[in-house]
Amino acid sequence: MGKVPLGINVLDAADQRIKYAFDQFTKVYLSFSGGKDSTVMLHLVAAEARKRGRRFALLFIDLEAQYTATIKHVEAMYKMYADCIDPYWISLPLHLRNAVSQYEPQWVCWDAEKKDMWVRKPPKMAITDSSHFPFFRPAMEFEEFVEDFGRWYSEGEHTTCFVGIRTDESLNRYRSIVGNKSRYRDKSWTTWKGGSLYNAYPIYDWRTEDIWTYHAKTGQPHNPLYDLMHQAGLTIHQQRICQPYGDDQRKGLWLYHILEPETWGKIVARVNGANSGALYAQENGNILGRIRITRPEGHTWKSFAEMLLSSMPQKTAEHYRNKIAVFIKWYEVRGYPVGIPDEADPKEEASKSVPSWRRVCKVLLRNDYWCKGLSFTQTKSAAYESYLRMMKERRRMWGY
Repeated sequence: MGKVPLGINVLDAADQRIKYAFDQFTKVYLSFSGGKDSTVMLHLVAAEARKRGRRFALLFIDLEAQYTATIKHVEAMYKMYADCIDPYWISLPLHLRNAVSQYEPQWVCWDAEKKDMWVRKPPKMAITDSSHFPFFRPAMEFEEFVEDFGRWYSEGEHTTCFVGIRTDESLNRYRSIVGNKSRYRDKSWTTWKGGSLYNAYPIYDWRTEDIWTYHAKTGQPHNPLYDLMHQAGLTIHQQRICQPYGDDQRKGLWLYHILEPETWGKIVARVNGANSGALYAQENGNILGRIRITRPEGHTWKSFAEMLLSSMPQKTAEHYRNKIAVFIKWYEVRGYPVGIPDEADPKEEASKSVPSWRRVCKVLLRNDYWCKGLSFTQTKSAAYESYLRMMKERRRMWGY
């Protein structure tokens, strides 16, 4: 389905959506990252809240290993809008992805056992007590915390969470907003999250250029880290702020030691593999499984996969073997009774429409821990241990 012009500019459209959300929902909160999109969202939502004399919750999940400039910007925003926000600055131990190491495929921010290695200390306003939220479990997944916080905050009342994401940022973001889903009163810029909770995306149709046009015309403050990124030679479409060790985020690791050398030194000491990730994340080929990969001479893709698995720490290898076993079993009853092929048409592999051992190798080389390249989704931490026990028995039955 193509775009449908609304006859108004994106700023007026966003303002109308925010007004509508305030009219419809009893409780409102905003998920804030300190990035360019969520900063614009904060300025727009706060302006409407002040007009109405209403307050809204401002949720910032502090991931510890973040740019100092971002933290200072977030602190400034909390101070700027102190009159209309209920602050929720979260500095709790959460499980995060580490895509630059097979020896530490996950790490825990604000891990109490590694306090002497923390990149920085949490601010005084931060929530650091693990008993503060009844739903919190130490080392729960980031995504789980976000979902559980929304349910906790809503208390069963009609609630919306403002989220500053845009469809032109990535295909996944486009799908999350435009895809087949349940909405609030058929508003395309909303998503039902269960119970009485909805997400609202008022700037979903903005382009990157619109974000910076807004700042140029209004003079509202933005994260100064983007100015440093511009000086480092990045285009406005390459400038992103997020925790540095994820599967996609590792591509920006090299920027840390240029923009904030002191922060970079602490990050290298904090998380295994950060330095090598910064060196090689931009490389194509087998180093991190980007673009086109090759197998060693004398190997099939299947034997290469087995070689890669045998070179990994046992715990990591077992994790991947569980995923591969399910992948093979799923296709066994869907046209591949004698096993998946060694390779297939590259375009079909890229679209994930056919299985192959080359796809498996790419996942292993990319250190794609949750095997998204094999069409898996992330396993919630609360269920992971029981999942491991179940997979041990299933693999015995399947003979893999």
